[in-house]
Amino acid sequence: MPRKLSSIAPDWWDYTTLDSDLVTEVARLKPKDLLALSRPGFKVVFYPTIEEFYAAEALEYIEAWRQSTDDNPVGVCGPIGPTEQLPIVARMVNALSLDVRSAHFWGMDEWVDAATGREVPATHPLSFERCDRELCFNRIDKRLRMPDAHLHFPKADTREFRKSWSSGVRCALMQGGQGDVKHWAFNDPLPRRGKWRHAPPTASEFRKLATRVVDLHPLTLAQNSRTSAGGNLSLVPTKAVSVGPVETWQAEKVSIWHPGHHDNPFGFRLTAYMISKGLVDTSVPMSLLAEHPNVQFNYLASAIGTCEIEMH
Repeated sequence: MPRKLSSIAPDWWDYTTLDSDLVTEVARLKPKDLLALSRPGFKVVFYPTIEEFYAAEALEYIEAWRQSTDDNPVGVCGPIGPTEQLPIVARMVNALSLDVRSAHFWGMDEWVDAATGREVPATHPLSFERCDRELCFNRIDKRLRMPDAHLHFPKADTREFRKSWSSGVRCALMQGGQGDVKHWAFNDPLPRRGKWRHAPPTASEFRKLATRVVDLHPLTLAQNSRTSAGGNLSLVPTKAVSVGPVETWQAEKVSIWHPGHHDNPFGFRLTAYMISKGLVDTSVPMSLLAEHPNVQFNYLASAIGTCEIEMH
């Protein structure tokens, strides 16, 4: 039986093409059911306050970087969204006098200007590199901070960035959020065309994708307009360069953080359920993490919400 067309973008794959029975099952999940989805290789954690949530997210950087030495450098691949943990990371490094000069950082993604085919400059108001530097790295004491050569921000020409992943630096942690289209980084579902007109790519096909320039799903554009541009959709680029599954599977741990303002109550439940049950479908890219050996989902308890119908 042919798959449904997307409810939001018929020329794309996304979670609205899933089987209706799965959608109904997921929408029934209560918070206690989310916690019960933990299994070996997949852990669900709740945080009762927003302070604990972002402190715990920042501590993941600290725990990874403190493993780093000159002989065995360790890095973190980090997101833009959430960003609230970034100033806390810098404050913790400074307060602990933690020498992170041997440590590394990979940015997950960056916008690409469709007109030029190049990544946006750090002067762009939505630049992810700019955000990382201003909220975190520029705030770390210069005596403790890693050199600029240890900060790896993806470019439209991905060769140097991809090379950095095979340079002998261990990625202890890939940390990210979840978008409305159920992506991590900008691993959006693919357009519904060509060989994938009638079915989305298989998991094995999607797993072969490395850092690359991508076209962004309309849901992703709308989300970033809402969360980062005050609703000014015309400001949001339609392309980006994104770390891929190839790099993700080089990270020892993948940690996803759900503060409540990126995705929604249904999305929080859907991806956790699919990962827990091993239901991999590339129309829900996050579901691929069912095949990663060490994944943790972190929720702000007050933001989990409900999927019950409420008219506003």
